[in-house]
Amino acid sequence: MTEHGMQGEELEALTARREVLIARYVKPRAVRPASTSRGVHHVALISSDVERTIQFYDGLLGFPLLEIYENRDYRGSSHFFFDLGNGNTLAYFDLPGVPLGEYQEVLGGIHHMAISIAPEQWDAARARFDEAGLDYMHESGSSLYFRGPDGERLELISDPLMTMYGLDIG
Repeated sequence: MTEHGMQGEELEALTARREVLIARYVKPRAVRPASTSRGVHHVALISSDVERTIQFYDGLLGFPLLEIYENRDYRGSSHFFFDLGNGNTLAYFDLPGVPLGEYQEVLGGIHHMAISIAPEQWDAARARFDEAGLDYMHESGSSLYFRGPDGERLELISDPLMTMYGLDIG
């Protein structure tokens, strides 16, 4: 494996396997059944500092804080929610007294969370990032990749929901 992925026969095998999976499981819209889901209720991440997380999401990103209450599973811990629009929320817990490590990729873990925002909001967010000195990577004309307050990988994407880099994925 190289810095940019697989090469040679390994790449060819992976590409062939992907084509088999596409043929087997990706159904055309006309025959695809409706999802049994109503959507993502919330994604819950862990915060090391409640106020810093609020300042980042509510302040810098413009995702209003909706609620904070005590975590039912861990006394003294806060559970708090940000509005991502369209009935979607992003939740955080703080876990005071629990020794936690730094972010790392693990199987079943979150690689990154992509949040769709309108192009004019995307431009405004990029300007706020520049003003705040926040490091980010601008990719493919519509994505800003950056780290949240605890190292979580985030993406702001100006593509509409169910679209990825101009490709309809719905």
